[in-house]
Amino acid sequence: MNAAYVSAFAALAGSLIGGLTTFAAAWVTQRQQANVQWLLQEKTRRQELYQQFIEEASKLYVDALIHDQAAIPPFVSLYASINKMRVVSNPGIAERADKVVRIIVDTYALPNKTFQELQAMVESGELDPLRDFGEACREELSLLSSQALQFKYRRA
Repeated sequence: MNAAYVSAFAALAGSLIGGLTTFAAAWVTQRQQANVQWLLQEKTRRQELYQQFIEEASKLYVDALIHDQAAIPPFVSLYASINKMRVVSNPGIAERADKVVRIIVDTYALPNKTFQELQAMVESGELDPLRDFGEACREELSLLSSQALQFKYRRA
């Protein structure tokens, strides 16, 4: 075989290998960036869902403390939020949200609270039925953030 052919073949093979390596590196980088972006969008979507639930549940809980009759439409909205959580969140989040709604419903059946009773509840820390839910949400969102960082800094 002619030395010129061997040299040309080696150059062609080197170019092909270099091109494939560049393509593979770009593909891996693109995929990692897409995963990071998806995780961050998912985190934002869940934050908005949890925020909406917390705001609605808080309003209903305060209403339950000072009234003995409940309006049904706000509960429909809460249950819609819980069912959205069942789709996108871990099961513990939806379970804690269900617990919050049960607390609210039970609170409507209790006697109305006076301002002094509310003040005592604040001081004792029993005025926060959303604490467990909020902590579970924070843990889940923190996990999503750490997963995004792992994808971002993972190098092949």
